[in-house]
Amino acid sequence: MTTTSLACGDAGCSIDGAAVTDASGRVDHARIERAVREILAAVGEDPDREGLLETPARVARMYAEMFSGLRDDPRQHLGKAFTEKYDELVLVRDIAFNSICEHHLLPFMGHAHIGYIPNGRVLGLSKLARVVEVVSHRPQVQERMTEQIADLLECDLGAKGVAVVLEASHTCMTIRGVRKPGSLCVTSAMKGLFRNNVSSRAEVMSLIYGKR
Repeated sequence: MTTTSLACGDAGCSIDGAAVTDASGRVDHARIERAVREILAAVGEDPDREGLLETPARVARMYAEMFSGLRDDPRQHLGKAFTEKYDELVLVRDIAFNSICEHHLLPFMGHAHIGYIPNGRVLGLSKLARVVEVVSHRPQVQERMTEQIADLLECDLGAKGVAVVLEASHTCMTIRGVRKPGSLCVTSAMKGLFRNNVSSRAEVMSLIYGKR
């Protein structure tokens, strides 16, 4: 087993994760396949019937893809920033993401809205989407994911203010348990100017939701 721990210096923000891997650091597909066969048998299925023969391998490949963020450092996408004399809001809305709820290992999916006020450095817009991709591809809870994205931008980009809003539908409550399809979870994290300045926070929220 390998553990990934990412910390942002003295600012105190960090990202921790762990993945079951083999000696080479790759996902242990064979171990996942054995576990999936056990689950199929435990629920009363025959893992050797034709329709299920390749299911364990498919699930192993799926987990390797969906949990790829455990082996990637989202900070690598924040290293390429450009010096610019721009100190107004930069906002990217509707960044689609898919993640896996760590409580039931069921997917939740939605959109991220990320705004920041530069402090002399601006980031390529695609890098924000790549950060979301890495942070979402690991066992997650939406609240932590929101905070992690905001912390990364505040710590590594040195932005004067960071606003992150996530909207997501969770299948752990839409297809099981309470079974309420159409429900949406919204979380936000405000850092710097967006936390301390009411007008700045109102501006970013109006740009996210104003025309909807």
